[in-house]
Amino acid sequence: MKKLALVLGFAMTFGTFQMANAQEAAPMIAQSCAGCHGQAGAGQGSSPVLAGYDAEDFVRVWHEFRANERPATIMNRIAPGFTDDEVAELAAYFASLQQGE
Repeated sequence: MKKLALVLGFAMTFGTFQMANAQEAAPMIAQSCAGCHGQAGAGQGSSPVLAGYDAEDFVRVWHEFRANERPATIMNRIAPGFTDDEVAELAAYFASLQQGE
């Protein structure tokens, strides 16, 4: 029983460590997207998957939201708050991910 508790404790600690490292690898700014788009852009609910999204398309769509040229429920209000450099960082990050990571 003691051995099982030790193994489970190690597994939980190691799993938490790996999860923290995966989240730390993401730019801090990408965490602001997680509320709607899920961790690592995996998508959730009706929000689209961002993981694997082409970087050029990401920037183009972002600018469409910013200019109110694309229908949105909230992105048209969020997009103007980010600089072009921040959008480029987000685009590169999400493009580097595979769906389901």
